[in-house]
Amino acid sequence: MIQPRDNDDTSFPEPEDVFSDERFMEEALRQARKAGAKEEVPVGAVIVREGQVIARAHNQVELLKDATAHAEMIALTQAQEAVGDWRLTDCTLYVTKEPCPMCAGAIVHTRLRRVVYGVVDPKAGALGGAFNLLDVKGLNHTCLVTPGFRSEESLALLRQFFRERRG
Repeated sequence: MIQPRDNDDTSFPEPEDVFSDERFMEEALRQARKAGAKEEVPVGAVIVREGQVIARAHNQVELLKDATAHAEMIALTQAQEAVGDWRLTDCTLYVTKEPCPMCAGAIVHTRLRRVVYGVVDPKAGALGGAFNLLDVKGLNHTCLVTPGFRSEESLALLRQFFRERRG
C-alpha cells in the first residue's frame, strides 16, 4: 500500500477489510466486462462511501466520442452528485486499471480517501506505474493507494479485448 508523503500530516482511517475490497472490486470487474461487451476498453470503476456503492461506471469513450469519458471520471461525477458535494473525502475508488494522469488529477481534486486498482499501467499509469502524481510536492491532497488488487483478472480482460481487436 502506498502511504501518504512523510511531510503530509493528513491522518487516514483504516482501509476497508479485504472482504469488502473483494466485493467492490468484483463490481468494478463487472463494469469492465460491460465496457468490453460494448467494444470499449474494458475498464470499470465503483466508488464506495460508508460501505455502500454510490457510483458505478465503465469506459464510454467510443460511445460518447469523448476522450475524457473514462470509467473513473464518470464514476467521480456520479459520486459527487450522490454526495451533493465535489469533495469525496470519505470515499474509496475501486478501478480495474491504474488511473491515467487525467483521472489521477481528478482523484487529487476530489480528495478521495483511497484508491484500489487492478492492473498496473507502466506506460500511462499515474499512481505508481509510469509515475506517481501523488509524489508531486505542493499538491493539496494525497490518498492511500492499494495497487495490483485482483490484477490478473483485470489484465485478462484487457488482453482478451486487444487480442480480439488485433486478431
